[in-house]
Amino acid sequence: MWKQFLSKLPRKSSKSDASSGSTRSHPINNGTTSMNGNPIQRTSSGNVVPSRSTAVKRTASAIFPSSVVTSIEPLLLFKDVPNTEKQNLFISKLNLCCVVFDFSDPNKNSAEKDMKRQALLDLIDYVDAGSSRFTEPMISASCKMFAMNLFRAFPPNNRSSTGGGETEEEEPMFEPAWSHLQLVYDLFLKFIESSSLDAKIGKKYVDHSFIVRLLHLFDSEDPRERDCLKTILHRIYGKFMVHRPFIRKAVSNIFYQFVFETDRHNGVAELLEVFGSVISGFALPLKEEHKIFLWKALIPLHKPKTLGVYLQQLTYCVTQFIEKEPKLASSVIKGLLRYWPVTSSQKEVMFLSELEEVLEATNMVELQKCMIPLFRRISFCINSSHFQVAERALFLWNNDHVISLVSQHRQAIMPLVLPALERNTRGHWNQAVLNLTQNVKKMLSEMDEELFLACKTKFEEEEARQMIMEEKRRMTWERLESIAAFRPVTGNTSVLVRPARPAIAAPVVAALS
Repeated sequence: MWKQFLSKLPRKSSKSDASSGSTRSHPINNGTTSMNGNPIQRTSSGNVVPSRSTAVKRTASAIFPSSVVTSIEPLLLFKDVPNTEKQNLFISKLNLCCVVFDFSDPNKNSAEKDMKRQALLDLIDYVDAGSSRFTEPMISASCKMFAMNLFRAFPPNNRSSTGGGETEEEEPMFEPAWSHLQLVYDLFLKFIESSSLDAKIGKKYVDHSFIVRLLHLFDSEDPRERDCLKTILHRIYGKFMVHRPFIRKAVSNIFYQFVFETDRHNGVAELLEVFGSVISGFALPLKEEHKIFLWKALIPLHKPKTLGVYLQQLTYCVTQFIEKEPKLASSVIKGLLRYWPVTSSQKEVMFLSELEEVLEATNMVELQKCMIPLFRRISFCINSSHFQVAERALFLWNNDHVISLVSQHRQAIMPLVLPALERNTRGHWNQAVLNLTQNVKKMLSEMDEELFLACKTKFEEEEARQMIMEEKRRMTWERLESIAAFRPVTGNTSVLVRPARPAIAAPVVAALS
């Protein structure tokens, strides 16, 4: 079986074979050949099944040479060949690893799978050693092997995304071919990180099409694969500076599609984690392109109901922008208010948590631009009947920086907040919320007792005025009803017709009497 497997690897054809068209020549085909000599047909999941029909070609993203001619035995170890033959051995092993196996049956082609696994381990050791520079044929063959093994179509996801809460993650599905994919990803990472890779040559093969297909893999259900992709994308972003604008644009498009079309993507958290590191490296002053990414890509990510899955990474990205350029704080706060949830208490708690971190990076000048709508919203949260929302809003006052901001603008903020605290004191059902409310009231009283008493007096006067107005309205309607009851109906006078009570049957009346 091994001889048949190796016989499918490329061999050098003699000049006489090329001129005579002898059947002993073995040209390289972009398709893959199975162990029994039949063409291999790939399934939608990236596995392969033998078929006697025409082979389904699976091209890589870059334009690879149609053939890479080597004549060295791929099972040899690198230490057993001279330095002049190591390049050919490297390419031979890569060609060997281009064969993709079906892992749905663990007992199928077990010998050949072990052979491929050993070849991948040898390649990892060779790349890790970094003994020589990668030539263009080596880079080309490497990218071709990565594309053949990694780029694949995922099966449709039939699991409903409406069953759980905003923070619930579905049970992950694991890739059956991970034993090989993990080694391919390890090799890919070491290949990109290697100082032997010339970025000027590598960018021809790690091109835009390659990057788009790599980003598509972030939708994998397997969290192990997404974790590997996260590291590889970060290294590609650092290695190929020419591709940085394209990567940012491609990731923005993924976010747009997720927010405004599909409402489902498995790799948003990992992509945001990569961009958290990218944003921290932005040069100052920030380019307009980066600000647009914040306003049009990051802020709308607060809209989906699955926010809890990636909230931590999103909050880090947003706060990184504010730390880079504090003038963006008011725009971020206005964006949060724009997408503030009104029907989901769970998301409202998340927004309050992120708001606290944003306020910690906000200065007094920026707070002035949005403090009225901001603290009006916080007041609504304080009065929420959902005790977790009310608690989280009251916990904001435990933050020293928030208290400092409130103290500087207490003339405008205290009149907005104190009425909500008074309403809580009079009628909230939760004891923990009542205790926190009393603590905040005491804190505001100690901050400025004169202003606190003035706001309290104004609130009580407003409450009394409101009660008087309601009583007047009630009495007016009663007077109108009494006047209408004694005035005869003439002409086209409109009257209030009360529904007649249904007549009670005679037996029922007798029974009641």
